Amino acid sequence: MRIITANLNGIRSAANKGFLDWLPRQNADVVCLQELKAQEADLASSLRSPSGYRGFFHYAEKKGYSGVGIYCRREPDKVVEGLGIADIDAEGRYLQADFGQLSVISVYLPSGSSSEERQGVKFSFLERFYPHLLELMASGREVILCGDLNIAHREIDLKNWKSNQKNSGFLPEERAWFSKVLDEAGWVDVYRRLYPDATGEAYTWWSNRGQAWAKNVGWRIDYQLSTGKMAEKSKAASVYKEQRFSDHAPLIIDYDWSF
Repeated sequence: MRIITANLNGIRSAANKGFLDWLPRQNADVVCLQELKAQEADLASSLRSPSGYRGFFHYAEKKGYSGVGIYCRREPDKVVEGLGIADIDAEGRYLQADFGQLSVISVYLPSGSSSEERQGVKFSFLERFYPHLLELMASGREVILCGDLNIAHREIDLKNWKSNQKNSGFLPEERAWFSKVLDEAGWVDVYRRLYPDATGEAYTWWSNRGQAWAKNVGWRIDYQLSTGKMAEKSKAASVYKEQRFSDHAPLIIDYDWSF
């Protein structure tokens, strides 16, 4: 089973850069998308359901903002749109597809980099999302949570960690929350399970400022977190960088799991 997660920074923009041409060659079973920056009326049929896939989406109320999606080869048994928390759901940040005993989730955590107010929104999201992560872990289901978490967990997860310790995405409070998700709630960072020491090859996002992409001054902020049993089934992971569809790169992970 192959799962891909990709922040597209605009689904229409990514399509114009070749994302839909690239997708069929990946043989993915489920593709989780973040930052659609589109509403339903904006999506052509080729974007709603690319060849071989059925698409599901959770749009933000604000036009050209946020939004998540899931492309599936197999029809889900159930799709859950949103967390049932009004202000979070208004920003289109959570979509869950259930396939038998497996749930695959596309999630897009807020960025706090634009203002102190948005950092406050991010902290509020983290606080209210954590109980949901506990519920998922206690459900008895196998879960793969994919998405842009907008947090680099450890020093090896970004190039310039020393100069970013007071910046959103690498704040001590954010990193402590992430550690709690792994160490106390029991989620597994699947990429790190496979490649515990990977640095530059693990980055998934590069600033548009300066020569960040050219110099690989990146951050690892896109993840697949999973329940323990599913993590044990992970076999290989890679970050696709041959083509650029957005300021993020797709994270691809293969699991020894019958889909």
